[in-house]
Amino acid sequence: MNRASGIFLHPTSLPSRFGIGDLGENACRWIDLLAENKQRFWQVCPLGPTGYGDSPYQSLCSFAGNTLLIAPEKLCARALLDKEELEAFPKFSDATVDYGKVIAGKNRLFGKAYSRFSDTREFLAFCERERSWLDDYVLFTVIKEKCGGKSWVEWESPYKLRFPGALDALQGEERRTVRYHKFLQFMFHVQWNELREYAKSRGIDIIGDMPYYVAYDSSDTWANPELFELDEKGKQLRVAGVPPDYFSETGQLWGNPLYQWGNMRQDGYAWWIRRIRKALELVDYLRLDHFRGFESYWAVPAGSPTAVNGTWERGPGEEFFGCVRQALGAVPLIAEDLGEITHGVEELRRKAGIPGMKILQFAFDGDAENPYLPCNVDADSIMYTGTHDNNTSCGWYAGLDRKERDYVTRYLGCTETTFIDRFLRLAYMSPSRLCIIPAQDILALPEGNRMNTPGKESGNWRWRMLPGYLQPRYFALAGEFAEVYGRVNSGTPAA
Repeated sequence: MNRASGIFLHPTSLPSRFGIGDLGENACRWIDLLAENKQRFWQVCPLGPTGYGDSPYQSLCSFAGNTLLIAPEKLCARALLDKEELEAFPKFSDATVDYGKVIAGKNRLFGKAYSRFSDTREFLAFCERERSWLDDYVLFTVIKEKCGGKSWVEWESPYKLRFPGALDALQGEERRTVRYHKFLQFMFHVQWNELREYAKSRGIDIIGDMPYYVAYDSSDTWANPELFELDEKGKQLRVAGVPPDYFSETGQLWGNPLYQWGNMRQDGYAWWIRRIRKALELVDYLRLDHFRGFESYWAVPAGSPTAVNGTWERGPGEEFFGCVRQALGAVPLIAEDLGEITHGVEELRRKAGIPGMKILQFAFDGDAENPYLPCNVDADSIMYTGTHDNNTSCGWYAGLDRKERDYVTRYLGCTETTFIDRFLRLAYMSPSRLCIIPAQDILALPEGNRMNTPGKESGNWRWRMLPGYLQPRYFALAGEFAEVYGRVNSGTPAA
């Protein structure tokens, strides 16, 4: 990859008339802003339908798309909605997503659009092409709605344990609802593919994101229980997390189901290969979240109150990436190798030939050998000022104690008013071939604009960029720094 840069902004954060960012006109305008300001990349969070806590990292399906991103104006252009119906949509906040109200409002619009939809060859071909995941996901969604939103492990046995007769009968009884959810997935894919083609026409590549674990309450676990550590009734045996460390005396108990790696190995990790292949149909590069889990992962007995009493278990390691290469060729991956990383994890990353991440906010502990300081970073890496889990950089700086802030100020040679300019410069001038900046940092926004606060029960994933920011002058600094520090988008694919 040549030296390049990009901006992180999840599509839900885009300005839109409909309470949440979508794949419509402003998404194209966003791509224009990236191209006009010499950026090469747009990075997003996972694109799947969100479950618990509205988190894109707790998706209801690893293969499906988030249908809340469907742009109503594009349905109008297909004569599936009329302008009066769009104008009657309630007015929501421009600054945050109110998921409950947005889901209700958009479902009403989508229901009207569906009532006017007739099968097309394109739709039927989509349903056939995607049936390996689509049929299971749609059935899962229909049953979940029928059961009042309960987790699949709480369903009656015929549904929970996938009795063929019960599922066949349901498909007949709920034929229209089954088709409705297929219609929504079809529309998501059509609109996303149109947007991706537009990005390509402007020389913009999209970096996607793949969670290591899947959600327990997902069509993935319901349809493939043999691939996860579940008992015969679907109950979890052990769950995911990370052990106690400097940041937490009790560790982090995530609760995701663990993989039965032995079972996955028997068919050459076919489910994972299908998952990666599908993701790369939607994006150009793929960030692997919690990369260290491929080397070793923390397993905690189900029902444990904390993550303290877990054990390290070996992941699939180098063999896994060999199988991926054999099936898919050279796959453009990025490793999220943050946290407590061992020599073994670093070795796996190097052997797999995957660049890792460097976070500038982590660099200022006073240690001259800190691996996140740009002077200690090699070119085979991606430099970020922060991630979706970090405070905004202005919020981070403001939250430092006086001693820490003085150190940052001395290192950057800045004042408190020039901090963000110098901080961004340091990221852009770093040796890392790729530099990604969250939109909030380009806009110099304070703490109240962060995307996610790990450990916070609610209120995450709601941030939206105000409509007034979708103008060239707010992103001109990104273009200036890309030019000064040799990261200009030349209009040809990065290599």
